[in-house]
Amino acid sequence: MAELVLIAEDDVEIAGILEAYFTREGFRTVHARDGQVALDLHRSLKPDIVLADITMPRLDGWELLAEIQRRGRTPVIMITALDEDVDRLQGLRIGADDYIVKPFNPIEVVARAKAVLRRAGLAQAGAMIRAGNLTIDLDSYQATIEKDGATTALSLTLTEFRLLAHLARTPTKAFSRSELVDACLPGSDALDRTIDSHLSKLRRKLEQAGGEDMLLSIRGIGYRLAVDR
Repeated sequence: MAELVLIAEDDVEIAGILEAYFTREGFRTVHARDGQVALDLHRSLKPDIVLADITMPRLDGWELLAEIQRRGRTPVIMITALDEDVDRLQGLRIGADDYIVKPFNPIEVVARAKAVLRRAGLAQAGAMIRAGNLTIDLDSYQATIEKDGATTALSLTLTEFRLLAHLARTPTKAFSRSELVDACLPGSDALDRTIDSHLSKLRRKLEQAGGEDMLLSIRGIGYRLAVDR
């Protein structure tokens, strides 16, 4: 069955354009004119991806995104007219998979939705990553560290989890900040200090769980993991 796109957008004209382009590309679509209806449709229809406008009545895009993240791992692309770094970073910090600013090219929106779905599919295909004493379960979005016979679960944000999983797939590779942005914060225009902030918090959580010196900063390049395969 074709993948289902939930378009949460109070502007009927914009929603209609998006529906037309997604339908042309073989997707099924459903439209919600406010955040609460979108949340109800998400519960009942279980869409494959959600496009969420930020400024919607009843429940805004931030609230919708947060509730969807509490329920599971449906990919969400935020759509907004607010082209400001603070809004962009807020959306990505609480779990958005991509971020698109109005006015946009609907062809690009479809292409980016396909990319998000492709990444989600790849994550599901490779359900478990093991690197040294680190285990990452991509189905349950859980990561654990084993040390001295004890297993400690890491409490990670979605962005921290994505960064850790990406680094763990090839732990001997040093990734540049731009590579990490492209892989884990697509479309975000995130600054180097944003990645540094996420990885600083991730390093602290690894250390607290017994993964001292697991996340390394490589001067002039970026970051890599230090684990035995």
